[in-house]
Amino acid sequence: MKQAFRLGLTGGIGSGKSTVAQLLQNLGAALVDADAIAHAVTAPQGVAIPAILDTFGPEFLTPAGALDRTKMRSLAYADPTARQRLEAILHPLIGQEIQNKAALATQAGATCIVFDIPLLVESAHWRAKLDHVLVVDCTPEVQISRVMARSQLSAPEIEKIIASQAPRSRRLAAADSVVFNVGLTLEQLALEVREIAPRFGLSLEVSLAYQKHPSDPIRIPL
Repeated sequence: MKQAFRLGLTGGIGSGKSTVAQLLQNLGAALVDADAIAHAVTAPQGVAIPAILDTFGPEFLTPAGALDRTKMRSLAYADPTARQRLEAILHPLIGQEIQNKAALATQAGATCIVFDIPLLVESAHWRAKLDHVLVVDCTPEVQISRVMARSQLSAPEIEKIIASQAPRSRRLAAADSVVFNVGLTLEQLALEVREIAPRFGLSLEVSLAYQKHPSDPIRIPL
């Protein structure tokens, strides 16, 4: 079985990374979304919930039994060790599920697997596992504007999130390719993605073939 091209995709909050992931998926890539996995394991009855309860207490769960992300975010800002303790719970679970999803994609015959990893640059082990790193980039001003438009977060809250992520310069230094997503319409962004897609073994022909066979299991749902 031919090894699938392993594409790492990352970008800061509000960069448009998830949109680019969807565009690559539309071109036939299998998508493994680390953030979606993180939400699944911290959802009500998620596999991480018992350990979160033991480590942080019931006040860090919502009434439905999911991780209360707002309270956890506040705790992480006040206590630097809180994030480390949470990551010690989540990262092994997320890592295992990423492996499971990638294995399913390979078995399904994927030619390209996109690993959508928000903290790709921060994680030292990821680079050696990838064939290429694609960074979706934009200015901090655009990040703040986009996130404010889609959420209830204030500008200072978003700035804290940006500060907690890898610096923009560090992401760009780690990139093999960059999509600068400022001032682009969705159609223009899609065109840019289509232009670089052949580097990853993707093409319009693959996309059209996929659309003709919507039951094809190459797309891995999360």
